[in-house]
Amino acid sequence: MTDAAIGLAVAQFAPSADEAANLEAIRSLATRAAARGARVVLFPEYSSYFVDPFDDSLSEHAQPLDGRFVTALTSLAGELGIHVVAGLVEQATDRSRVRNTVVAVDGEGVVAAYRKLHLYDAFGQRESDWVEAGEITPPETFEVDGARFALMTCYDLRFPEVARTLADTGAHAVLVAAEWVRGPLKEHHWRTLLHARAIENTLYVAGADHPPPLGVGTSIVIDPQGVQIAGVGTATDVAVAHVEVAAVERVRRLNPALRLRRYDVVAKV
Repeated sequence: MTDAAIGLAVAQFAPSADEAANLEAIRSLATRAAARGARVVLFPEYSSYFVDPFDDSLSEHAQPLDGRFVTALTSLAGELGIHVVAGLVEQATDRSRVRNTVVAVDGEGVVAAYRKLHLYDAFGQRESDWVEAGEITPPETFEVDGARFALMTCYDLRFPEVARTLADTGAHAVLVAAEWVRGPLKEHHWRTLLHARAIENTLYVAGADHPPPLGVGTSIVIDPQGVQIAGVGTATDVAVAHVEVAAVERVRRLNPALRLRRYDVVAKV
C-alpha cells in the first residue's frame, strides 16, 4: 500500500471529425491538467474521431492501436510525464464497423486497452449498427505509484456487474470515458450511476464526458464514500482530484461490503 496521493484529472471536450483539432484539444487540456498536478488524465469516449449521427466516415477514420492517434498520445504522455486515457475509434475485424476502444498510454506506449462491452442500443439509438462489441476478456488495468486503475466506457456504467469485475481486480479507481447523450433525466442518471458504482465498490470513479449540446458534460470524480471531489460543469476544461490507496483501504475497513457479499459475477455465454 502507498500513502501517495495521485493526481487524477477528468478532461471534458467535444471531439469532432477534425482529427488534428481533437489532438490539439487533448494536448491543451492534458498540459493544463499536468500543470495542476495530474498524473493520470481521462478524456471522453470517441476522442479520436466523432460525428453525429454516425455515418460511413466512422470506419474510414478507424485506426489500429499502433496508429497515429495512439502514437500522438504516447508522445504527449512522455513529454508531460503522465498517463493519458482516451476513447479511440479502432479498426474492427469487419472493416464496415469499428471498435469503441479506450486506451491508456504512458510515454512507452499502450498499458491497457478496453473495448466497450455494452453497445448503446437504447433511448432510440443503435450503436451496434456501426460498432462491434468487445469480447469478454479479463479486465485490463494499469498502475501508477501503487494505485490500480481500470477502464470502462459510457453505457457500461448502467451494468453494475462490469464495475464489480473491475473491483475484483483490486482496482482503486474506475475510469469511465463517455459520450453520455443529453435527454430527459440523463444528467441525473449519469451522476447517480457514477456515485452508485463508487459506493457499492468502495473505490474512486471518474467520468469524462462530451459537453453540451450533445453530451451532458458534468465530468466528475467520486471518492470511495460516494462524495464528488472534483468536477467540470458544461465548459471545455479539466478538474483534478487525488486518488489515495490508503483512503480506499480505510473505507473498506469501515464498510467491508465487497468482503461480505455472497455472490460472484459470472459472464453470460
